[in-house]
Amino acid sequence: MESLINFVESEFVTKNEFPNFSSGDTITVYYEIKEGEKTRTQFFKGVVIQRRGTGATETFTIRKMSGTVGVERIFPINMPALQKIEINKRGKVRRARIFYFRGLTGKKARIKEVRS
Repeated sequence: MESLINFVESEFVTKNEFPNFSSGDTITVYYEIKEGEKTRTQFFKGVVIQRRGTGATETFTIRKMSGTVGVERIFPINMPALQKIEINKRGKVRRARIFYFRGLTGKKARIKEVRS
């Protein structure tokens, strides 16, 4: 059964080519929004909190601060509306899922940048 699922995913799911990123990285995601007949491109810039899943079901969560309120958004990697992903900063974190980042404010909420 599992091999059948893998076969269907590999054959019929469209794969998007995006750069490799991980938790702690600051990225900008450009995605398409349809409003009636019109379409426009909107972006969401924030820190990657987690990546989860594999294959067609892989998702990633981004967190940004909008004023004093934290906003998180979950994007499927194979979402057709995703146009491109830009990596702004590479972050150095010790965990794959940095949920502790939600509770940090001010200078504590900084992530060390990896210079490459």
